[in-house]
Amino acid sequence: MTETLTTFFNPIEKEDIHFLEFPNMDVLEDKSLKRQRIAGLARAMSLGNINQEKVEIYFEDIESKRVVHTTIWDISDDKVILKKGAFIPINRIYYSQ
Repeated sequence: MTETLTTFFNPIEKEDIHFLEFPNMDVLEDKSLKRQRIAGLARAMSLGNINQEKVEIYFEDIESKRVVHTTIWDISDDKVILKKGAFIPINRIYYSQ
């Protein structure tokens, strides 16, 4: 499944995320999918903090759909915080795995 998804999501290094611009609009409309997104991000953060495991975060910026392989350090009300101060707005994330 990941091979198919990555053909639609361009890989990006976490160090390059701070160069991206993000619109305000949410990429998800369905409330159930939004709840699943938050649950998935919380699970991914736990994996990173407890087991040092990296996850894929599928998101969209102003230019394209992207995927980053990284560790989630923290989650605020509106963003996912990665290493070295990089962040992705939660409303621009499709899901994580």
